Amino acid sequence: MTRSDVLRASRRSATLVVGLIVSLVFLYIGLSGLKLSEVWDGMRGIHLGWLGAGAAVYFLAVWGRTWRWHYLLRSIKGIELRRLFPIVVIGYMGNNVYPFRAGEVIRAYVLKRDEQVSMSSSLATIVIERIFDGLVMLIFVFVALPFADFQEPWLRDVVFFSTLLFWGAFLAFLWVALRPQTMRRLYSAVFDRLLPAALSVRFKGLADHFLLGLDNLRHPRDLFMTLVSSVFIWLTETTKYWLVMHAFDFEVSFFVLMVMTAVVNLATTLPSSPGYVGTFDTPGIKTLTAYGVKETTAASYTLVLHAALWLPITMLGFYYLYRKGLSWRDFARAQQAVGEGDAADQAVAVGREGVA
Repeated sequence: MTRSDVLRASRRSATLVVGLIVSLVFLYIGLSGLKLSEVWDGMRGIHLGWLGAGAAVYFLAVWGRTWRWHYLLRSIKGIELRRLFPIVVIGYMGNNVYPFRAGEVIRAYVLKRDEQVSMSSSLATIVIERIFDGLVMLIFVFVALPFADFQEPWLRDVVFFSTLLFWGAFLAFLWVALRPQTMRRLYSAVFDRLLPAALSVRFKGLADHFLLGLDNLRHPRDLFMTLVSSVFIWLTETTKYWLVMHAFDFEVSFFVLMVMTAVVNLATTLPSSPGYVGTFDTPGIKTLTAYGVKETTAASYTLVLHAALWLPITMLGFYYLYRKGLSWRDFARAQQAVGEGDAADQAVAVGREGVA
């Protein structure tokens, strides 16, 4: 094992440890003081038919995610939805079983393997997805709060810092997309000054591909369609929250569930264990109890909802993983490909340098 392999393994171990600590802290906050036997009783008495309906609606949201990614990839390569859907599912499965959203990397890796799309370009489109997801979560909060007033101070803090993060990221990437030549001159000068010639060529090639992935941000119609598809995705997922709620003996308005959707998904941007354990559950429990839901009922519902979101797409992801002949080792290869740059990117970069 080389020194770089040891360093990568150490980073992965440190990442996992940090995520586990964050998850345990969140779980302690969310479940402390509860009688777990009552939480379990609330979970045992649910109506399973509503869970099945929720699962069906959730996969409609996954199809919406596939269409959005197809749209964002158009400027790079047109890919049929039926070929893209399994890759999206594998990516979300990876998010559920690896920490720090590592499934995004495996999604780009599988797309590279199957469709010869540069990982740098596809990762740029995935970054755009995450930014728009965050912006839609903030829209949900601002739309829902007049109908579901929520005075908890921690929500104001979440909204404030999330607004800074996602709007700041959006404006920064928009600036980069609108000024590609300026950005290219800037990073070329930095790489040429700080890196050896071979590494400079490689990194300039990767950065060029990343800029290509941001191309959609330059066009107002593309921005609008990305926003519309993102709203559809999250309204559909909130509908799953609403359907699963009917499996329990409580009821809140759809606007309350919009707030819950926003809060839990903003919280899952924090580092955590695989599957967002704790960072999903505790914010969900606290949001529902703030609206008057009994705490044990809120815990039962949130834990079941989390499982209903996690299990179907994870099982389908494993199925597609098997169908495509992939294994766990491909997750490690994906991480390595991002760190080192794939061969095609390097070849393009070398070719561009030679023409220059």
